[in-house]
Amino acid sequence: MKSQQTAQTMKPATAAKKLGVYLPATPAEFQEGVVSRTELNELQANPPEWLRTLRENGPHPRPVVAAKLGVSIAGLARGGVSEALTTEQIDALKDAGPEWLEKERATQAEVRKEAARLRKRDAERAATED
Repeated sequence: MKSQQTAQTMKPATAAKKLGVYLPATPAEFQEGVVSRTELNELQANPPEWLRTLRENGPHPRPVVAAKLGVSIAGLARGGVSEALTTEQIDALKDAGPEWLEKERATQAEVRKEAARLRKRDAERAATED
């Protein structure tokens, strides 16, 4: 007997997260339906105009905003940014260079530096154990 495979589907919020877009800014038909793995792959391979526009201009979800600003999501919260921002708003924030942003960028740089140091240390330990 052959078992029938059902298409793997996901909620719109999950698909939006995988696409890197802010769900409330997506079209109603995207928000109200379910997205199959095949549809998600198609959206990634051949993004429609609405998806290209959202990725380019926003509004962007917090992980994308944090990445564009070079800070962590927690850093955004400490800086008082809790809503989605457009690319224009992100650029204005970069140009304004508030003190909290500079501090959070420095913190993020230290975190990355420490993570790199630990990776190097672990790699050296693994090499000496072999």
